[in-house]
Amino acid sequence: MSLKHPLFLAASAALLFAGCAKQAPAPAAPPAMEVGVITVTPRAVTLTRDLPGRTSAVRVAEVRARVSGIVLKRLFTEGGEVKEGQALYQIDPAPYQAALDSARASLARAEANAVSSRLQAERSRQLLEAKAVSQQEYDNATASLKAGDAEIAVAKAAVQVAEINLGYTSVLSPISGRIGRSEVTEGAYVQQAQATLLATVQQIDQLYVDVNQSSSELLQLRQALANGELKRAATDRASVKILLEDGTEYASPGVLQFADITVNASTGSVVIRALFPNPDRTLLPGLFVRTRLEEGVNPAALLVPQQGVTRNQRGDPTAMVVGANNTAELRVLKTDRAIGSDWLVSAGLKAGDRVIVQNLQKIRPGSPLKPVPATLAASPAPAAAH
Repeated sequence: MSLKHPLFLAASAALLFAGCAKQAPAPAAPPAMEVGVITVTPRAVTLTRDLPGRTSAVRVAEVRARVSGIVLKRLFTEGGEVKEGQALYQIDPAPYQAALDSARASLARAEANAVSSRLQAERSRQLLEAKAVSQQEYDNATASLKAGDAEIAVAKAAVQVAEINLGYTSVLSPISGRIGRSEVTEGAYVQQAQATLLATVQQIDQLYVDVNQSSSELLQLRQALANGELKRAATDRASVKILLEDGTEYASPGVLQFADITVNASTGSVVIRALFPNPDRTLLPGLFVRTRLEEGVNPAALLVPQQGVTRNQRGDPTAMVVGANNTAELRVLKTDRAIGSDWLVSAGLKAGDRVIVQNLQKIRPGSPLKPVPATLAASPAPAAAH
C-alpha cells in the first residue's frame, strides 16, 4: 500500500493525535484563597434606641396679676434665681388699703349694732316672762339679734376679702426657680379680669425630656421582654442618655419616668418622659436633643462586622462563611439593627460560624479557602444600638 493512501494517512493522524493527548498535562486546581475570618460568639449586649426629644421644665409657673392696679416696682433681676414666696412686683396698694379700712369700719358698726340688738332681745325676754310685752315684740327683738349676727359675719367676710386683695398687691413667686424677662414695666396698668401675665418662673434644676416612640416599636419591645429575648436592666428604671445638638453626650444620665397611656392618632406614636438632673443649668427648656433609651439586655447577641455583610439583588443582607472542607458558603441573614460598627444578626448564623470579613471580593461560593483570624480595627464596646 502506498504511503500516500488515504486510509494510511488517516490512521497515522489518529495515532499522532492520541499521542499528543496523552502528553497534555491536566489543569491544576485553583489555589486556596487566604481570607480573614471572625468566629461568631454570643455575648450580652445592652440594646438602646435613639429618638429625638425636647426638654421642658419640671415646674412652670406663670405669674399673673390677681388684682388690678399700677405696677410700682419690679423687685427681681431678669434671668436670675428666685425663691418661693419672694416678692416680684409691687402693685399700688392704696385703693386696697382703703377698701380694707372701710371693711373694718363696717365690721365695727355691725358689732356695735349687734350689742344693742342683744340687749334689746334680753329685755324683751324678761318682759315677756312678766307678760309686759307681746310674743310678737319678743320675736321681733330676737330676729333683730340674728340679723345683727349675720351682718357681723358679712362684715368679717368683707374684711377677709379686702385683706386678700391687699396681699395680692405684693406679687410673690409661687415656686423656686429661674425667672425670665418681665412682661411689664413700672407704671404699667395690670388687670385682674384679663389676668395680665407679669413673668414666668421655671424650675430647671431638673428637666424633663419628652420623646415620641412608634407604638409598633413599643409593642415589639414589650413582646421581646415577655418572650425572654430581652432582659430588663438591673435597675428598676431604665437609664436614658441624651446627645446635645453639637453631638456631645450630656454628662449626667437620666431615668425613665413613664410612657403615656394614649397613642397619638395622627402620628401613631407614644410620648415617653425621662427626668434628667441639671445642677449646672447646662440644659434649658425647649432644647432639641437626641435621647438614647435603654431597651433591655440581649444575653446572647450575635454581632458581625458590617464590612462582612453585603446585599444580594433583592436587597437581603448576606455573608460568606467558611463551610465544609474550607470552602466558601453564602448565607442570607436577618439583621435587626446596627450596633456601633456591627450588625445584630437574628437569623442566618449560629454560634461558632466563621464569617469572612477580609478578601471578601475575591471569592465565590464554593471557592477553596485558607481561613486566618482577621485583623480588625478596635471598635468601642457594643453598648448602644442606633
